[in-house]
Amino acid sequence: MKIRARFALLALSAALAVPAAAQDKPIQMRLSTTVAENSHYGDLVHAFADEVKKLTGGRYEILGFHAGALGGEREAIEAVQLGTQELTLTSTGPVPNFVPETRILDVPFLFRDYAHARAVLDGPIGQDLLKQFDSKGMKALGWCDNGFRHMTNSRRPVNSPSDLKGLKMRTMENPVHIQAYKAFGIIPTPMAFTEVFTALQQGTVDGQENPLSIIQSAKLDQVQRYMTLTGHVFSPCVLLMSKEAYDKLSDEDKKAFEQAARAGIAANRARVDKDEQEAVAALQKNGMQVVTEVDKTAYQDALAGVYKDFAKQFGQDKLDQIRNYQP
Repeated sequence: MKIRARFALLALSAALAVPAAAQDKPIQMRLSTTVAENSHYGDLVHAFADEVKKLTGGRYEILGFHAGALGGEREAIEAVQLGTQELTLTSTGPVPNFVPETRILDVPFLFRDYAHARAVLDGPIGQDLLKQFDSKGMKALGWCDNGFRHMTNSRRPVNSPSDLKGLKMRTMENPVHIQAYKAFGIIPTPMAFTEVFTALQQGTVDGQENPLSIIQSAKLDQVQRYMTLTGHVFSPCVLLMSKEAYDKLSDEDKKAFEQAARAGIAANRARVDKDEQEAVAALQKNGMQVVTEVDKTAYQDALAGVYKDFAKQFGQDKLDQIRNYQP
């Protein structure tokens, strides 16, 4: 009996030791992007991960997966929504398929500049949109910057909207963008960003449109010769967390993740600002021909019919609220 009691005591001690050991190991969470690590996305991921580790005393560890290592944006959003992946940083490209209310942000020439866009997203309008993710199985931790989008192609310089006619352009899987680009005479070809470089390289599409940060970090100058600084759409990105994973956090840890998100967003915007100042010269040095003087009024005039439809879709009052927003 003594031997049995001794074995029972050892077994009990071992069982009690397992949870203690498990507590010493950080809880790992995956955060995916489709953009290269050396980018404004990567800067957010690193700052967010560092801050989460610091604020939770190392109890949580954020693992970054870049350049589509875990799949495209739509797949990542679905995984976060289902709770099979904890976090993703995504452009608004596929987001309206999950949260239709966000479609309004993709209307061309809606934002004047970065200060205006950031004020709208950080203010009541943007924060109300973040709340719409809750009912879709996701916690939106904050808006960050992708940047103003510009047109590139391998066929000809684009000096006016008429030069866009007939170009087969990769677009995001976003119905607002597709509708607008058709009005320019573009042949829109929606595809995941992970497929873009190869499609451009093989000539499957003539061009694409993206912010300078992405054009540079994805090395699109290797497969595109011409760029025009149209700045036609401000493209936000959003840091999403599985609602299931978020709800499991203590109140203290929820605040830590939210504070870490703010640190990540600050790092993201700082990188975007830096890229905006330096990217054009770097891309020109690499051989791209860049049209810097753009008559944006001509592009807006080309979208006159589309704007009427957008007013019906979203409400002219809501569009004006964003256009005229003052913090």
